[in-house]
Amino acid sequence: MSYKIEALPNAGTLIGEGPHWDIETQSLYFVDIDVGRLLRYDYKENKTYSAVLEGEQFASFIIPVEGESGKFVVGAGRRVVVVAWDGVAPKAKVVRVVREVQPDFPMNRVNDGKADPRGRLVAGTMHIDITLSKRVGELYSFEKGKPAALIKSDIGISNGLTWDEKAKKFYYIDSLDYNVKAYDYDFDTGVASNPKVIFSPGTYLPDGMTIDADGNIYVCTFTGATVFKVKPSTGEVLLEIKMPCKQITSVAFGGPNLDILYVTTSKLNDQPPPAGDTYKVTGLGVKGLPMTKVQL
Repeated sequence: MSYKIEALPNAGTLIGEGPHWDIETQSLYFVDIDVGRLLRYDYKENKTYSAVLEGEQFASFIIPVEGESGKFVVGAGRRVVVVAWDGVAPKAKVVRVVREVQPDFPMNRVNDGKADPRGRLVAGTMHIDITLSKRVGELYSFEKGKPAALIKSDIGISNGLTWDEKAKKFYYIDSLDYNVKAYDYDFDTGVASNPKVIFSPGTYLPDGMTIDADGNIYVCTFTGATVFKVKPSTGEVLLEIKMPCKQITSVAFGGPNLDILYVTTSKLNDQPPPAGDTYKVTGLGVKGLPMTKVQL
């Protein structure tokens, strides 16, 4: 398998995360968590725009809101907020708070989040200082017009999530468990049940994740410079995508044909260049699934 890895222009981050491919704008939206930055890579222009999220220390994911152009759901501290951004301006603004979670845990923040195929937001939390390894995180489902529903507690670092509607599965990563779990998922109710470990990357810390149209998952390793392509039904590693830096944070399929794998990375703790760059991987011979916007 000969794939090609190229860095996107001006898409360097401290901790790149939360990539979301938006078909409508042919853009990859992603965040730079610890500096509260939103980024948009425009495919047609081959150009990256970025904005500071005013008044916020963190921005942990960015997902377009269904039916509202220029509005996004963003994880900011312990809050899920709606942000207005035209994708070009150097500043973005919080316009309202959707939910605040874990008021008794001021040192927690929201981490990875995604919309399930029905438009529910699913997002989890973690302690701000990962070196303390406190299992005080929780995973929630946010459905339009309903209070936040708790999916799971006792979480170290809530991270990668993706769904397979055909298999009726939800795949989830708590990084401190060093594995990927598959849940049975009821797409009508958003209820996840019967967790089962399906893959472990050994001593590597797993991070973000996505899925292709064949139902195979792509698991990033924060300590391993690798994205593993895994068959969930058997746990078999089908491919190891070797990246040019160590801290691989998340992945999303995009491009006009959904056949480009976009990869975010981190340069936390003074990792040498090209750490922190955002990449496109081409030539994988597979397509991803369209990502869902959040329904609010």
